[in-house]
Amino acid sequence: MLRRLLTILLPVAFVLFGAVVTPLGAVIAQQETQEVYVDRLGDAGRFAALARTALETDRDNALAQEMSRYEQLYGIPTVVVAPDGGVVTGSGDRERMRALVADVDMGAGITAALAGERPEPPTTVWPWNSEPLVVAEPIGRDSEVAGAVVLVSSTDGLGADILTAWGWMALLSLVPLALLVAASLPLSWWVLQPIHRLDEATTAVTAGDLDVHVDAERGPPELRRLTDSFNTMVDVVRRALERQRAFVSEASHQLRNPLASLRLSVENLAPYLKGEGAVEAHAVAIDETTMMHRMLNSLLAATRLESVTGTEAVELTALVETRVPRWRALGESRGIEVTTDLPEQVWAHAPAGGLGSILDELFSNAMRLSGGDRIEIRADDGEEVRIGVLDNGTGLPEEEREAALGRFWRSPSHQNIEGTGLGLAIVADLVRESGGRLVLGDGLADDERPGLGVVIVLPPADPPQEDDDDGPSGL
Repeated sequence: MLRRLLTILLPVAFVLFGAVVTPLGAVIAQQETQEVYVDRLGDAGRFAALARTALETDRDNALAQEMSRYEQLYGIPTVVVAPDGGVVTGSGDRERMRALVADVDMGAGITAALAGERPEPPTTVWPWNSEPLVVAEPIGRDSEVAGAVVLVSSTDGLGADILTAWGWMALLSLVPLALLVAASLPLSWWVLQPIHRLDEATTAVTAGDLDVHVDAERGPPELRRLTDSFNTMVDVVRRALERQRAFVSEASHQLRNPLASLRLSVENLAPYLKGEGAVEAHAVAIDETTMMHRMLNSLLAATRLESVTGTEAVELTALVETRVPRWRALGESRGIEVTTDLPEQVWAHAPAGGLGSILDELFSNAMRLSGGDRIEIRADDGEEVRIGVLDNGTGLPEEEREAALGRFWRSPSHQNIEGTGLGLAIVADLVRESGGRLVLGDGLADDERPGLGVVIVLPPADPPQEDDDDGPSGL
């Protein structure tokens, strides 16, 4: 975002620089042109006065010498043009003067000067223009015009002066432009700093950390208000989740004692029941209270699972090996063989402190629901880390696998088996929040039974770096 903001700010700064410098450069060029024009106009007026006297006395030698010295000194040829357009005298020989007048457009002020009028000032001379600056001054006025004095001044020096002035102007303008460019980075960082903090806080909230708090004391006022709103929103969400979890936990705990008393009372009714219908209803009531007791236990377990937040780097092989002895003991009690297929070491990003409980839940489901006699815990690494619990039981049809990840879903073949349908759904949510996914597929195929494989796919993690702390060596 910082690059995008600078991409917007820096072109705007250069556009503003151009918007200020361009008209200023035009003013400088116009001012330089006017100064040169006024200077040449004064010279032309002086030569016009001398030419009038010379024409009246018919003595033009002194005028020609003055014009010649002027051209030698300033490099500006000067010509006296008669009313009919002929050359009377000039700063050089007549042939060169005739060629000079012929090259100059008569409309460039000479015609107006011969008519007794002072021509309009020239337009702005630009450095890339090569046309000379022609200044024409009438000799006399109105009906007494005896000719015109024409100065043909090269604009090379004027263009160089304009370019020099532009260069100094650009050089001086680079200072505020550099300051503006230098200020754009800290200004952009100041504007974006609250957004960076909000982004980090949002990432933390996504990872399950609802205790995050963003500093709202720095940055633009609008973003400070947004930060305050974000902090308020996180507080509201955290309190709502805490109330929800507390309600489920407390309600489950509070209901266990009344439910146990109810079940005991129902069981104590057995000696007083007469008739086949009463005995059957009594058995149904006991089954229902047993199911309610299992439901409360499942809700408590689900509350503990859902309290897992955030992710951490976990070494899967070591984690599984700490649980294998207990799983094998549980499997032996039910006649189930438990095996493992694990690499030497594999690291993955997993729910913080919760992967062990998740694997316990998957192993418990395989024992209770698979109907098989073999369970294998398998892991492998690569671009993704996969760890799964596979069995050789009856499995799940493909059309039921997606539904199996929904809460309170029970397979039709498992309706009479202990369970609430919450565990697998909560596991799938936890794995998804940690950046992974839960996949249901075939397990350990055995005869006609495809088995079921519940595989957790997690992003790989780098092992933590150990500090090499070499102590001092002695002799």
